[in-house]
Amino acid sequence: MRPVLFARHRVPPRLLRIRTSTSASSSPSLTTKTTTASTALPLLSPTVNTSSALSRFHQLRLQSTSTSQQQQTFASSRHSLPVFTCSVHQLPFHTSITRTRRDTSTARHCNSTATRAFSQTTGNSSSYGDASSYSANMNGTSPAAARSKRKEPPQYSDGRLAKHHRTSADIDMSSADGNTPITEDFDGSYEADARHILPLAPGADTAEWQATIENVVRNVVSIRFCQTCSFDTDPALTSEATGFVVDAERGYILTNRHVVGSGPFWGYCIFDNHEEVDAYPVYRDPVHDFGILKFDPKAIKYMPVAALQLRPDLARVGIEIRVVGNDAGEKLSILSGVISRLDRNAPEYGDGYSDFNTCYYQASAAASGGSSGSPVVNKDGFAVALQAGGRADGASTDYFLPLDRPLRALKCLQEGKPITRGDIQCQFVLKPFDECRRLGLTPEWEAQVRKAFPKETNMLVAEIILPEGPSHKKLEEGDVLIKVNGKLLTQFIPLEETLDSSVGEKVKLMLLRGGEEVEVDIEVGDLHQITPDRFVSVSGGSFHNLSYQQARLYGVTCKGVYVCEAGGSFRFDNSENGWIIQSIDQKETPDLDTFVEVMKGIPDKARVVITYKHLRDMHTLHTTVIYIDRHWAKKMKLAVRNDKTGLWDFSDLGDALPAVAPETRKASFIQLENTSHPAVADLVKSFVHVSVTMPVKLDGFPKNRKWGMGLVIDAEKGLVIISRAIVPYDLCDITITIADSIVVEGKVVFLHPLQNYAVIQYDPKLVDAPVRSAKLSSEMISQGASTYFIGYNRIGRIVHTATTVTEMFAVTIPANSGAPRYRAVNVDAITVDTNLSGQCGSGVLVAQDGTVQALWLTYLGERNPSSHRDEEYHLGLATPTLLPVISQLQQGITPKLRLLSCEFRAIQMSQARIMGVSEEWIQKVSLPNTAHHQLFLVTKRTYERNEPEGDTLKEGDILLTLNNHLITKISELDIMYSHDHLDAVLVRNTKELHLKLPTVAADDAETDHAISFCGAILHRPHLAVRQQISKLFSEVYVSARTRGSPAYQYGLAPTNFVTHVNGKRTPDLQSFLAAVVDIPDNTYFRLKCMTFDSVPWVVTMKKNEHYFPTTELIKDPSEPLTGWRRITYEGGKKIEGEGHDGVGVAALGEDGGEGGMDVDGCC
Repeated sequence: MRPVLFARHRVPPRLLRIRTSTSASSSPSLTTKTTTASTALPLLSPTVNTSSALSRFHQLRLQSTSTSQQQQTFASSRHSLPVFTCSVHQLPFHTSITRTRRDTSTARHCNSTATRAFSQTTGNSSSYGDASSYSANMNGTSPAAARSKRKEPPQYSDGRLAKHHRTSADIDMSSADGNTPITEDFDGSYEADARHILPLAPGADTAEWQATIENVVRNVVSIRFCQTCSFDTDPALTSEATGFVVDAERGYILTNRHVVGSGPFWGYCIFDNHEEVDAYPVYRDPVHDFGILKFDPKAIKYMPVAALQLRPDLARVGIEIRVVGNDAGEKLSILSGVISRLDRNAPEYGDGYSDFNTCYYQASAAASGGSSGSPVVNKDGFAVALQAGGRADGASTDYFLPLDRPLRALKCLQEGKPITRGDIQCQFVLKPFDECRRLGLTPEWEAQVRKAFPKETNMLVAEIILPEGPSHKKLEEGDVLIKVNGKLLTQFIPLEETLDSSVGEKVKLMLLRGGEEVEVDIEVGDLHQITPDRFVSVSGGSFHNLSYQQARLYGVTCKGVYVCEAGGSFRFDNSENGWIIQSIDQKETPDLDTFVEVMKGIPDKARVVITYKHLRDMHTLHTTVIYIDRHWAKKMKLAVRNDKTGLWDFSDLGDALPAVAPETRKASFIQLENTSHPAVADLVKSFVHVSVTMPVKLDGFPKNRKWGMGLVIDAEKGLVIISRAIVPYDLCDITITIADSIVVEGKVVFLHPLQNYAVIQYDPKLVDAPVRSAKLSSEMISQGASTYFIGYNRIGRIVHTATTVTEMFAVTIPANSGAPRYRAVNVDAITVDTNLSGQCGSGVLVAQDGTVQALWLTYLGERNPSSHRDEEYHLGLATPTLLPVISQLQQGITPKLRLLSCEFRAIQMSQARIMGVSEEWIQKVSLPNTAHHQLFLVTKRTYERNEPEGDTLKEGDILLTLNNHLITKISELDIMYSHDHLDAVLVRNTKELHLKLPTVAADDAETDHAISFCGAILHRPHLAVRQQISKLFSEVYVSARTRGSPAYQYGLAPTNFVTHVNGKRTPDLQSFLAAVVDIPDNTYFRLKCMTFDSVPWVVTMKKNEHYFPTTELIKDPSEPLTGWRRITYEGGKKIEGEGHDGVGVAALGEDGGEGGMDVDGCC
């Protein structure tokens, strides 16, 4: 692949309002952001378990969280290569603006808020390319990685560079407060306010340009938009850019193709006087970087709408130009430059969309984020080019698209004619005469060409020829093009004019191949036929036919089923995009229609074989087995582009076939070799592989798919115990594999609110295998005890060794400051002296007789503020803690636990003495626990909705006894689980108190009701939120959001509480739902919110039911397939199940860090 050279200039939208532990300060500069966030020191390495790590863990678990300040830049952390810029912006105009959307060396100027991970890793964040291979920038500012207390720029999930998407921090919010009012008082006159125009650089021509600029400004618009789902080369994102009116009567706006996008688009334009109007695409070119939006001119009430005239014939080397549009966070800027070249090849933007088969102009204007789509005007006020890209490495070089082809497309639209586009599936590039001579250009032909075109220095040379295309076996790479239909040519424009007018016909090409003349007849294909305009969504993934753009980029045949949204059942092990489906269920899928027919015949919950290849490596065939989910999203939907309405029309391709009843299967277990104790070896018969898929992100959990090993605790009832880092909540699909052979479904029967384990169940009647119930020890394992470690490493292989318990302590996992999620508290943890413990997230500690002494579990930790990865800790949990709950489950009783609403941490006697504990109590502490002389301090109270009457613990209390039992081990707090009240002795403010403490029921610890609204997932604040907050502002909590959605565009971020809708209080989900269901589609409404840190703010959002219908998920045990019931609201009407529009809730469950239609749950 050729090196990536450019970046697009598009702008990210508003900063998102998120939770941060300290106030964040942001520099006004676009290039840097400084924020202050609260982070906790890591307690234990997720993968290392050495004695030094243990010592460090022992010290750090007594420390409180510390505050760290980080400075991050938008570009520097992402750019390892030179970068170019291009232009797109979301601001209303009246100041200084340029746009460029960024890749690495070249950028397109447009500002985007969130691009789905085309390979992950948005974001954390991503845009179209990787820093190492993406050197183009499409004038847009890259999003900041730093957090803001009030709003935060979006993150990209794959670490790729932003294509000059402008950051939200610099977006003027004033225009989004409501729809433009209608008035009858406008007198038809309008004067641009020169005070808001950025002054030009001093020069003799400033006065001459002023009148031109004032006329141009009123034609330029700020485009704010969402690309609502991933399609072809474009990820789901929210952004803003520039455009300009080219037909005031019909309402046509010219902008870049990378702004309009190839997939679903939803947006609006803001004129210079801050009037807003909806806009939708009526044309996007299949290849070139321009698209045309349409708006209603009658909606503009306060200024005359004028149009810029397109004059591609006026572009000359040496003429002065101005780039007028959004730039670097300003609403309007005017950048000056001089055209220096008219004949450079189109910039390359890496793995995403790139223009080709056209020349570009070069100038020096230093456009940046948000300037994509800006007009390039001459002194007479004519548009001579379209801003598209530029260098983003500090050089002030910009690249402009010639207007010849946009002018032709505009004329076709104005005349009501189809815009024909022809192509022979060959990419040509301009090469100078000296290179052409080396490729075989003869002196005779060079003389003729130079005589016919005395000012030309280049000729067209074939560079990429697609297999099985019209040019295949007729043209060869390196062929020098001499004539087309008998006419000499050296430039792209006459070549395209010939091809566009010859669709379905043959053209005659004369070429020089190694000095020999070659003439070929090639049939011109229809470029629109190889540009996808529809996609199918099924089982959480989305698919369309491979596009010419992708085929050209990788040099492959333009056919096959492309996975544009690798989510749900089609979330392959490698989270990259670029997969081509070869076959499903042993049936080949050469095109989308065949794929649909194959999927129609596969029943729900079937496990089928799928083969696929990656566009980067078509030599390797991947084969795997996938689980077909047709119950969370039952419908298979087809979306087809409608250029008349600008929408994508959804239709139902049919419901799923019912699942086939499972059959009993037979299997045998492996034998564990080289163990000195047979009872230990037999324990492999108690292990099962558990795979969990969460279709919707709840409770701040950062992943959508997890796997681990579970331990069978009752083979007769099919009960399995596993970490809550694997099974975080019960809105999920669970598959259990027994003996690496039998696959059965599982369901959640119990989730412990504090101790990091879940109990799931399968149907034992479906299993004909010698599964054994693990025998759990009732005696607490102690420090220094010998034990046997059996674990499963990262690739699922069993490993084992004899080892020793090194420490037992009260685990203190840091709270996640960005998005509260489940974490273990008030529980003892165990470490062992073997490196295998750090490699294994699942396993057991077992005695010689085969008795399990402790579970080895994965504990979900905090998000690392530097790497933005979620930490995991591997620790042991002693089995005596589990026995009371397991006993009730075996009897068919659902445990009803009681809790003390507090989090405790251990303190040493030196601290306890200073805090007021008497010498008498200190002496007593040394007797029951000789290994650790410690007491427990209340570090945080959990907020309870219904505070129990009576005495309560307070932060800073030191607990001495419960029910006359001295508490020196964290496991001794388990007494709270079975008592309504506890008699306590404690020290508060150096005074000893005797209190009767009420406990609270753990019944509402789990989420059982969620709403998807405008791309945000909302539910009651879950337990992790209440553990970290001192007051609930409402019961409407934002847990996650979807990239490309209104929630992302307007900044409704995770950790926000919604308190009012259009001025009405929304204290709970029911009142919120009642308020939003009646809001008309495509209209603004007001949300009053409160950040996690008690900062109130108001946001105006526009509702979009077409792509993001309001959906309600309610836990309902009577629902046979999922245990959850779905209700959809469309047009104010209540629909049981899925609605007609939208991609579906299942597709909303993809992790922002791993691809899919990303939901960002932990910004």
